[in-house]
Amino acid sequence: MAAEIKVPSLGESVTEATVSKWLKQRGEVVAVDEPVAELETDKITLEVYAPAAGTLAEILADEGANVPVGAVLGRIAEGAAVADFARTAAHFPVRGEREGPAKREGEGQLTLERSGPAVRKLIEESGLDTAQIAPTGPGGRISKADVIAARAPAPKLPPPASAERELRVRMSRLRRRIAERLKAAQNSAAMLTTFNEVDMSEAIALRERYRDSFEKKHGVRLGFMSIFVKAAIVALKELPAVNAEIDGDDIIYKNHYDIGVAVGTEQGLVVPVVRDADRLSFAEIEQAITALAHKARDGKLTIEDLSGGTFTITNGGVYGSLMSTPILNPPQSGILGMHKIEKRPVAAGDKIEIRPMMYIALSYDHRIVDGREAVTFLVRIKECVEEPSRLLFDM
Repeated sequence: MAAEIKVPSLGESVTEATVSKWLKQRGEVVAVDEPVAELETDKITLEVYAPAAGTLAEILADEGANVPVGAVLGRIAEGAAVADFARTAAHFPVRGEREGPAKREGEGQLTLERSGPAVRKLIEESGLDTAQIAPTGPGGRISKADVIAARAPAPKLPPPASAERELRVRMSRLRRRIAERLKAAQNSAAMLTTFNEVDMSEAIALRERYRDSFEKKHGVRLGFMSIFVKAAIVALKELPAVNAEIDGDDIIYKNHYDIGVAVGTEQGLVVPVVRDADRLSFAEIEQAITALAHKARDGKLTIEDLSGGTFTITNGGVYGSLMSTPILNPPQSGILGMHKIEKRPVAAGDKIEIRPMMYIALSYDHRIVDGREAVTFLVRIKECVEEPSRLLFDM
């Protein structure tokens, strides 16, 4: 009897996906819970897993096809040869099981054992030695990007003919969705941006003072993002309009603080959400952000990870941006932009001193947030970051 490979539930309001890649080909043996295809929605990329062990007998949706939830992507003929299944299952442990320790000696082998089944298969198909692959994934794992980077460079192509000097590529679902949302934000909101600057001296000193002990105790680095998240929550509590949204003729004030943190990936910008950030410690915020960033870059974010944020923080400074006007993330009414820290001469009392300064920006929906509230919001951020002790005493 054939087992059907179906499009899984894609989350609230998402009814369709695009088949971006088949990871197995017709006639290949598959193990239960082995990833067989990748789907792309307008929010995430997700893997589809084999519902049974056997042979991939049919592929009913080609790469690039749009498929609704519940559609049959292909069929698996059950009852593959025991030897073939055992060999495949040895390479692809059941999803959710904890993998055992490395069977062979050597750091490269350990790294391979800790990588996912799709990565291990890609390594085998590429004929690469794991010792030649530099792992950059979480916990020293080898990621797909690491394998691709380690492959032999593609042969050089001759220069294109004059008629081929342009390349037209269809936008991915994620890129189209990003474009739609950004344009919708500009069209629907009365968007305005206000700026301030922050002296980062105390925040830098705090991080330097506790960097090693913090990482040793909590297993994560102490960054600036947790400080800004905590500072934003102080400001949001004082100025609730920035944490609200417009719904028709109503204003919905949120009494919870789910902070979206913008993460850049190869596919585009995504904004996973740190839930109830006001209830988390600095360490828990850093751990949550690190985990979400790894999921984003590995293409493992879920719909739940991306839904329901009340306010967003984006850090263009990691790319070297000195100043920008971030665009709202609808239906939110505010987004905080962090930027590059740069030493500049500033007035310190009656003296001129060189200080590490950061420009910060708040883009807001002027329909709900007044100018006074926006300016006050950034002042509160500035006060909290310049005197981090305020955050400890909720001031």
